[in-house]
Amino acid sequence: MTVAAIENLQMIEQSAKDFAEQHIRPDMMEWDEKQHFPVDLMHKLGEQGFLGVLVPEEYGGAGLGYQEYISVIVEIAKVCSSIGLSVAAHNSLCTGHILAFGNEEQKKKYLPLLATGEWIGAWGLTEPNTGSDAGRMKCVAEKDGDHYVLNGAKNWITHGKSGNVAVVIARTGELLDSHGMTAFIVERGTPGFSAGKKENKLGMRASETAEMIFDNCRIHESQMLGKEGDGFIQAMKVLDGGRISIAALSLGIAKGAYEASVKYAKERHQFGKPIASFQGISFKIADMATKIQAAELLTRQAADMKNKGQKMTKESAIAKYYASEICVEISTDAVQIHGGYGYTKDFPVEKFYRDSKLCTIGEGTSEIQKLVISREILKGNI
Repeated sequence: MTVAAIENLQMIEQSAKDFAEQHIRPDMMEWDEKQHFPVDLMHKLGEQGFLGVLVPEEYGGAGLGYQEYISVIVEIAKVCSSIGLSVAAHNSLCTGHILAFGNEEQKKKYLPLLATGEWIGAWGLTEPNTGSDAGRMKCVAEKDGDHYVLNGAKNWITHGKSGNVAVVIARTGELLDSHGMTAFIVERGTPGFSAGKKENKLGMRASETAEMIFDNCRIHESQMLGKEGDGFIQAMKVLDGGRISIAALSLGIAKGAYEASVKYAKERHQFGKPIASFQGISFKIADMATKIQAAELLTRQAADMKNKGQKMTKESAIAKYYASEICVEISTDAVQIHGGYGYTKDFPVEKFYRDSKLCTIGEGTSEIQKLVISREILKGNI
């Protein structure tokens, strides 16, 4: 990177850090306790350009790349990973799908609303009985003249209740046919589109996760993204970028837990000296720092390839797999370093601990990442 690019990245990092300290930290524990999704905060994030990081300026976005995007997610997640998750999902899934596969009319209509935070986006692939096995989805879109009629449900959807618009992948062909699914843009308020159960979660509690229900929901064919049958292929490409988002989210959690641990280890005294001076603690901190640096390098590498338009299915899966696993390890060690205090809500590490686990599950479990990585490595060789 050039000196100017590095300075610009540092400026964006500082902007995200300042925003998180001013607008997120004061209320994050109350939001977590109440499972409150702060819609007003999302609008403020949009005003600052954090909800349209990758969207070109002509559509109301910040017009930045994946390195800047990673930095925004990391700095927000270091303070509150719930908000980091919502920012990541909004940017990379709903907004990202329309940006990548929408026609010019769709981009002009929806991207300015999403990039500025006037509207909040949702993205629907997962169903109650089809998580990783998306080929067996039961949410069906049947052609009826110049409309499609949607019936079925999507669950585990970030912003499934509060989102103003959703990109929904529905089956338009046969089961298990990778060309039998199609993506549609569905606006909140469309007859037959409603919110279902809101999940009561272990962590990421301020990021809304809810069911979306479609009951004879009529969608005009102009709301289709790309061509009929392209939905699954589009979704897989969207998830390539989405894995970078979760890697960045994981990195933010890991850094937040690590920084809290270093601070505590220096301040907490036992046997007449700070616990940081004990090898058992100092070695944990050394392991944390090493894992974080490795995770960041993998994540930045995948982002660089994404910026260059290179295929990075394997690299994004590796980054997501490694970063999510080490964020769980680091947040666990952070609680251990804090001892009894780490188990209380007076210190931030118990929240990092609860929030971290989702990173090994969302947008493809660690097991699915291993499957993606191994298939990419062994493709054509077995």
